[in-house]
Amino acid sequence: MQVFKFGGTSVGSPERMRQVMDIINDGQGKIIVLSAVSGTTNKLVELSAAIKHGQYHRAAQKLDQLKREYEIFIEELLEGKEARQRASGIVQRSWAVMAQLLNAPFFEADEKNVLAQGELISTQLFQLLLEEQEIPAVLLPALDFMRIDENGEPEMNFIRENLIPLLEEHPQDSYFITQGYICRNAQGAVDNLKRGGSDYTATLIGAAIHASEIQIWTDIDGLHNNDPRVVHQTFPVRKVSYREAAELAYFGAKILHPTCVIPAEQENTPIRLKNTFEPAAPGTLISAESSGRKITAIAAKGDITAIRIRSGRMLNAYGFLRKVFEIFEAYKTPIDMITTSEVSVSLTIDDDTNLEKILADLKTFGEVAIDRDQAIICIVGDGLNRQTGHTKAIFAALEQIPLRMVSYGGSLNNISILLNEDHKKEALQALHQFLFNGVEARVTI
Repeated sequence: MQVFKFGGTSVGSPERMRQVMDIINDGQGKIIVLSAVSGTTNKLVELSAAIKHGQYHRAAQKLDQLKREYEIFIEELLEGKEARQRASGIVQRSWAVMAQLLNAPFFEADEKNVLAQGELISTQLFQLLLEEQEIPAVLLPALDFMRIDENGEPEMNFIRENLIPLLEEHPQDSYFITQGYICRNAQGAVDNLKRGGSDYTATLIGAAIHASEIQIWTDIDGLHNNDPRVVHQTFPVRKVSYREAAELAYFGAKILHPTCVIPAEQENTPIRLKNTFEPAAPGTLISAESSGRKITAIAAKGDITAIRIRSGRMLNAYGFLRKVFEIFEAYKTPIDMITTSEVSVSLTIDDDTNLEKILADLKTFGEVAIDRDQAIICIVGDGLNRQTGHTKAIFAALEQIPLRMVSYGGSLNNISILLNEDHKKEALQALHQFLFNGVEARVTI
């Protein structure tokens, strides 16, 4: 059995939802993971914010606007009167969940419940569409099997033990539909896998059932060798290793959720990135086999904060870095890059929620300075530690750009460079010119 995941743009209109129906309807057994209709989650976030701040009139307006949008969506998606009435009932039930929050105290659990409505609606509407077209499909509520622990990590044993029996209840059915993104937490309340979590849902399911392949369908033909939004003449890379894909996803490649590669790699389940609007295009295959390319691709991640700690206590001392890391652990703040010298350490974070508290604790060790509005450029290749010549090209490309940090050696597949956000676009274009100019997708460099 395969797992097919379709993102918000893939189900963003009735026409696109029908395209998804055509793609999945090949008679082969599969689980279909759907995101919310494009734009819905953002609107639910705005709705939640309005309720949280006591702006009940504004929240009611946003709810009415979303309701009207879905009335039009249903009218265009379904043909029969009965199907449309059932679809309206689905939407009305979700609206009732949200409307009752306009007159009651609003808690974090309520916000998670509001955000879940997008996926709950899209999956039920898609099942109605299949049913109207006489395509049998079973709806598997993700809240019945998808769970995270107290640290927000997926509970694979729970997922496997609860999902497989649900599938076994329907041995004659080929298509199973479920929600991406949403789950339950350790307390049993509705929660989520954070933004982009539908990818994670798909790979967790694929790993749990030992799927033959996980396909993630988006609006672009596979993983490109650079950011096509700012660089011209990028091309899709047809195969990459799990490690290469994970590095690129974490450092900015928007096509893939950063953590979703992990469960697939653990079970050696291949992931294929496909384009909903060009179903015949080969996309990108992610597996244990590497790209074989000296330089595979470049990605960028913005909104980075760099922190430098300078202390004479580092000199010939042990345990200093452990104490520094413990501060970040205490505030549950991941570190992206790190470089050290005899008396200083520089590191980066992309979550500055607890920055002031972190800085206050770090100042007990020495002088602390920060640089905001930074960006990380990530250059990924196959076994960079075995290659030669690439560093010369990289630094030649960036010769006119001030560099804040360079990290090389922590990964066999990645060179990371920190620079000011203002230079990010220029750096991506310069690196593309030096590393890929004139190189066809079929050529190994």
